Amino acid sequence: MIALADLDASTTDGDALARRRAREIARRLAVARPRKDDRARAAGGELTSVRWRAGSDDIDLDRTLDALAETPFPDDDDVVVREHRRMRRSVVLVVDVSGSMRGERIRTAAAAVGALAGELARDRVAVVAFWSDAAVLLRLGEPVDPTALLDLLLRVPTGGLTNVAFALEVARRQLAGVSPRDARVLLLSDCVHNAGPDPRTVAAGLPRLDVLVDVSGEVDTDLGRDLAAMGRGRVRLIRTHRDVPPAMSDLFADRR
Repeated sequence: MIALADLDASTTDGDALARRRAREIARRLAVARPRKDDRARAAGGELTSVRWRAGSDDIDLDRTLDALAETPFPDDDDVVVREHRRMRRSVVLVVDVSGSMRGERIRTAAAAVGALAGELARDRVAVVAFWSDAAVLLRLGEPVDPTALLDLLLRVPTGGLTNVAFALEVARRQLAGVSPRDARVLLLSDCVHNAGPDPRTVAAGLPRLDVLVDVSGEVDTDLGRDLAAMGRGRVRLIRTHRDVPPAMSDLFADRR
């Protein structure tokens, strides 16, 4: 696995206009998404007993009766309700840079970085870039700066073979010690795997794997679907950078 110190700035895409547009996309999508109460409930989490507050209607009758029995003059704070308290997820974004990072692919990568920062602003995230090798650009739990992260991504040497299995193994290591219930991997790739062992085996060992299949060029959608199935996740097809935010919002709208 390549170290960040080994990334050479000379590998950065020389197309200044494409880089500027990519940064704009990442910044625009990095704004944290507002969460409505019903969406937070749909996202699941642990069912927890808490003191009543406006909007809560699922009364924990046993806990409330216990509180009332000890209080001669009860008030609203003595009513106990049950709420789903959203747990922090740990998510690793795995980005395929084995092909050219020019044109639409650089914008798709930018959209993935920006949408990740916005959609998962309250969660812990990591980012892995890969080709025949891999580089951890952001370790789990580190602060996310979308522009800096995108610039770092553009410094990764592109081209060559595609080793999906190794990239997923690197992602699995990032999630070591995280509860499987709260751990997920999101793969962005054309899934044209042509180096290393069969990635389906690694996918089966992940807590959950969702796949965004880039269909803008050469692609293996069958492998993408297989990886998602083996990883107990879902697959979405991505043709342009505009497809990334809605696909990511859909994938992270639940916690299953």
